[in-house]
Amino acid sequence: MRLFYSSSSPFVRKVLVVAHEVGLADQIEIVPAKTTPVAPSAEIRAANPLAQVPTLVTDEGVALYDSRVICEYLDGQAGGRLFGAGAARWRAITEQALADGLLGAALLTRYESALRPQPLRWPDWIGGQMGKVADALDRFERDAASLANRVDIGTITIACGLSYLDFRYGELGWRATRPALARWFEGFAARPSMIATPPAG
Repeated sequence: MRLFYSSSSPFVRKVLVVAHEVGLADQIEIVPAKTTPVAPSAEIRAANPLAQVPTLVTDEGVALYDSRVICEYLDGQAGGRLFGAGAARWRAITEQALADGLLGAALLTRYESALRPQPLRWPDWIGGQMGKVADALDRFERDAASLANRVDIGTITIACGLSYLDFRYGELGWRATRPALARWFEGFAARPSMIATPPAG
């Protein structure tokens, strides 16, 4: 398998954490690729019309995207344990959706402040996106007790989201008002899968 990769992408990291957790990390060839909304990678675009990372090309030559699809594929290849069944599945994939939404809002804010020329930046847009981040964090704080002792697609995505905030938004100081979530994250971040996949760039 080949994974188009950016070391700073939290969605790529989610895929890599899943690969480590299910024992498939050593079967994935990492293909570094630079792509942005204004400068898409032609190599990725040939496999994924959206030209986004992560994109996984299977051993059979099938291109899979986005991270949600890739993670479920990898979990299925390893026998399936990270998505659960019944009520546990709905909880895990709903948490994944909320954490993906947090990441999407944080990335849009990053693009607005790092890629858009200064005169064209929209403070109200940034405020709206970071409001989504804050609301998601508040929900995770409320539900922090339910995260304990679980390793599934929900908790993995939440952990990758919190790590991305530390990476790009250190000034946010999310721990100060969300102590239960901070305690949970401290433990989860010590997992080998998280230690092996730090963001960079």
